[in-house]
Amino acid sequence: SAIVVVGNENGVVGYGLGKASEVTSAIAKGVEDAKKNLVKIPVLKGTIPHKQEARYSGSLVMIRPAAPGTGVIAGGAMRAVLESVGIRNVLAKSKGSSNPHNLVKATVAALLELRDARSVAQVRGVSLDTVFNG
Repeated sequence: SAIVVVGNENGVVGYGLGKASEVTSAIAKGVEDAKKNLVKIPVLKGTIPHKQEARYSGSLVMIRPAAPGTGVIAGGAMRAVLESVGIRNVLAKSKGSSNPHNLVKATVAALLELRDARSVAQVRGVSLDTVFNG
């Protein structure tokens, strides 16, 4: 089996699972499945809007915004997801299970919980200035 992450490096990412007797077939099936599950993630100046934690099964992931020039500081499965989204500067840590399937799902769950200032202002029915300055 192969878990595949696809993204346009501009805030859109998806993951899929492909199972087959050969690796290339499994990857092809995974890519096909991933394209059906694309989601939009808010990316601000190459990083994320705020810190976030998420859990999927035994995996717990924590992602934090970072200053420009930091780079993607994350492990293998998390790095693939974060780079596919288009995040350039982020600090990430995984705890618990290091199973790649669970790490990918937990990372996408954390990214889905992110909200940018515009969406917060729209939900609250106030201006952007009010969101930042109270």
